Amino acid sequence: MQLSDFNYELPADLIAQHPLANRTDSRLLEVKAERGNHAQLIDRQFKDILSIIKPGDLLVFNDTKVIPARLHGKKETGGIIELLIERITGDMQAWVQIRASKVPKTGSIVHIHNQSGETFPVEMIGYDGRFYEVRFPENIFELLERFGELPLPPYIEHQPDSEDAQRYQTVVAKNPGAVAAPTAGLHFDEKILQQLKDLGAHVASITLHVGAGTFTPVREEDLTKHKMHHEWFSIPQETLQAIEKTKQQGGRIIAVGTTSLRALESQALNQKSSGETNLFITPGFEFKTVDCLLTNFHLPKSTLLMLVSAFAGMGNIRAAYQHAIDQKYRFFSYGDAMFLSRLENLNS
Repeated sequence: MQLSDFNYELPADLIAQHPLANRTDSRLLEVKAERGNHAQLIDRQFKDILSIIKPGDLLVFNDTKVIPARLHGKKETGGIIELLIERITGDMQAWVQIRASKVPKTGSIVHIHNQSGETFPVEMIGYDGRFYEVRFPENIFELLERFGELPLPPYIEHQPDSEDAQRYQTVVAKNPGAVAAPTAGLHFDEKILQQLKDLGAHVASITLHVGAGTFTPVREEDLTKHKMHHEWFSIPQETLQAIEKTKQQGGRIIAVGTTSLRALESQALNQKSSGETNLFITPGFEFKTVDCLLTNFHLPKSTLLMLVSAFAGMGNIRAAYQHAIDQKYRFFSYGDAMFLSRLENLNS
């Protein structure tokens, strides 16, 4: 596969900059994948998911919580620097992305500050070719609460505000560690979750801490050369048991978001229920667990666009995205959603 196979033109005005008034106000494009790349495309409202989900289905949510992962400071030379947590690897260590006119050398110190005038030092201890390893002087989560800023995606152009603090977080979020929201979950509120349960559907959770690498552009035209980022995940035993029971009883496993799907398929592939995953899903991948996928619309040339193309068929996804553009759906994190059925044995 080539990177150019996953490109499309998106009008800038379709990139959602703010959430809608209510979580469930978004639109929903149902994509019933069919052979021959002739998907049925059904325009719906998100609340129509109550007619799509069936009794006995299992929805698997990612319960990760977005942390205030963006930090501002100065180098020892006085130059301005910005750190964005990529993933946390210990109580006092993390990998970060750095924005600066000249990146600091290994062994140097940068001084992080907040609006209150407080500061703390961060030591640069390594570099892996893409991300920098840093050491904090005390617990990372405590320092982030005092110094950090909500890390809105690069295509959202406003500074984070109180609305973002609430709405760039799912209602099931409880395990801090993500630097980007699992955005498919943003469409659910407590009321619709209860309505789904009342219908006879079941809910389970996994944790996958979304890393900043999810926004790293794919630069290799030959996709076999792309180096996928790592993300930490954990799947509770009760979720694995719920999946097995659902399959035995003929229900569908519905991943709420690509992060839930990657965690579930990583477990199925490696038989490990926790650890780091760098699973790169492209057309030709054999899905073992997930039957349906609820997801937002993804960036051109992104690994997530490749994932949904693998799941529903490249032609079906091309048709769905063109339809969404023509019908002026809202794109990306604060945008509208798609409900995809898995296309079996079609890798084109």
